[in-house]
Amino acid sequence: MTQTLRLATFNLENLDDRPQGAIDFDDRLAVLRPQLQRLRADVLCLQEVNTHPSVKSGPRLFLALDRLLEGTEYESWHRVTSLNRGGKHPADKHNLVILSRLPLLSHDQVWHDLVAPCTWRPTHSQPPPEAPEPVEWDRPVLHAVLRLPDDRRLHVVNVHLRAPRAVWLAGQKERFGRWLSVGGWAEGYFLAAVKQAGQALEVRLLVERILDAEPDALITVCGDFNASDREASLRIIRGDEEDTGNGHLAMRMLVPAERTLPEAVRFSVIHHGRPVMLDHILMSRPLLGWYRGVEIHNESLGDELVSPATIHGTPESYHAPMVAEFAVPDDDATLAVGASAEVKL
Repeated sequence: MTQTLRLATFNLENLDDRPQGAIDFDDRLAVLRPQLQRLRADVLCLQEVNTHPSVKSGPRLFLALDRLLEGTEYESWHRVTSLNRGGKHPADKHNLVILSRLPLLSHDQVWHDLVAPCTWRPTHSQPPPEAPEPVEWDRPVLHAVLRLPDDRRLHVVNVHLRAPRAVWLAGQKERFGRWLSVGGWAEGYFLAAVKQAGQALEVRLLVERILDAEPDALITVCGDFNASDREASLRIIRGDEEDTGNGHLAMRMLVPAERTLPEAVRFSVIHHGRPVMLDHILMSRPLLGWYRGVEIHNESLGDELVSPATIHGTPESYHAPMVAEFAVPDDDATLAVGASAEVKL
């Protein structure tokens, strides 16, 4: 007998119930809530979830997310959220969230725990720094271990890698994003690539640590990678045989779910008229054995560059949600459902 497990990822794109220009949050709720319900997910990874205190100087709360989930089955599920650099509370912007119908066994976040920050002395900063500065990642990686039937463990890693936008350099950028020199922009773009590749390395080392402890681990790494299939950061995380040149390492590679779809529908973002696949669900080989298919809900996707300039107060996310389905073998039990809980790192 088999049971179905659906695992989804969705970049909600600055989910916040505070005023954001012409954007009406009620309009966002009306658009986003049906998208979540359509996923019919058992595990849901979210990116770009903002927080703010309900009262001045109060604790930061996920007020927008709570409103979005209200009245849905996700409302009472186990919840794991990322924390700020100090590790004491969620960040104001771009938090990671994992929602799960499955019982939660453990959770942690990884942020320079496996890879130390690189150092760099910017040559174009004005004034130039006296010493090299650390190049730190913008966000952590969120890891949760969930319980499947027969006490099997599912490792879910939620990621949001740095976008390929040039890092700010002192004295090199004016308002409205205008750079003062090509060299300044080039150095900022280089630093953005370092941040993305460095965080990808930390994700890969997290996968390595899991596989060292559990060689047959069921692992999924999903989220907004800000990279397409053959770009460096995704290759670092996947660890393909073609890159390692060693067949004995084949069980350590991660396989993108979207490869089973025709290329014509294989996109999660439209960037200046060009469909690109920036969001991914990667699977370890044992989990691939349970894989049945993937959906990318991109039918109404707008262009992330063109649409904001032509639509007043759009409520959309410019990332398509995606969901992978697995057939979980289990002779006796149904998917266990633990008591609802909210867990913060």
